[in-house]
Amino acid sequence: MAEYPELLEFPRFWQSRPLRQPGRSCLTENSWICGKYLRVYRQELTGSLVQHLWITATAVAIGLVVALPLALLARRVRSLAGPVLAVTTVLYTIPSLAMFSLLLPFWGISAALVVTGLVLYSLTILVRNTLAGLRAVPAEAVESAKALGYGPGRLLCTVELPLALPAVMAGLRLATVSTVALTTVGAIIGYGGLGNLLLDGINRDFKAQVLAATVLCVLLALAADAALAVVQWLLTPWVRRGRVAVRVRRRRGPRNPASGSGKRQAAPS
Repeated sequence: MAEYPELLEFPRFWQSRPLRQPGRSCLTENSWICGKYLRVYRQELTGSLVQHLWITATAVAIGLVVALPLALLARRVRSLAGPVLAVTTVLYTIPSLAMFSLLLPFWGISAALVVTGLVLYSLTILVRNTLAGLRAVPAEAVESAKALGYGPGRLLCTVELPLALPAVMAGLRLATVSTVALTTVGAIIGYGGLGNLLLDGINRDFKAQVLAATVLCVLLALAADAALAVVQWLLTPWVRRGRVAVRVRRRRGPRNPASGSGKRQAAPS
């Protein structure tokens, strides 16, 4: 045995390991991955997720309603395009805490304070993309619609906005994902959705809660982006048809006019 001292240490090694008590769980051990947390705190997770969805959807919807008139005004009056884009860009550079402090005298500590701040942040992306989409509408399409007797309202709704929809939807997707992330900042006043759980978990060193809130926030952003991508795919069938036509032309390759008759030319004698 003297030749193998590790055999003497082996039982002592197992005796030094703490035995797992029957009453202990991943919650009491404060583990990062804990399925029991999802079962015990299911109501808290659901409530925070619903609040996060409501704040995000409300802010993005209001931002889109405000961004469309601003983009139309900037396109119609070219001298206002620069100031409009500059103001919306400056708003995005204001830190979240400073933005909420500026809005606090108007809304107080409420969900409207968070929604208003998120609307102002979303205008940077929505106004810029909407204006870019409207400017990209072909002039030939506009002139053809006017020749057919389309008025300004009908021209906007049936020609310009549909053609600008891909750019508008791209901005909407980006603004939605950004708003999902920024909503968590509202936890400083108690209206942050999943951010409330995240902040509470950090303050209490509750690892399972921090991880669950973070993962749900990421999944929410991915799900929202995927849902808007499907909506864009359904609303723009002409884009799909154009892509299919381009792929077909690429597969067929360039057409050779000399081979169109299908007859071989006789070789000169």
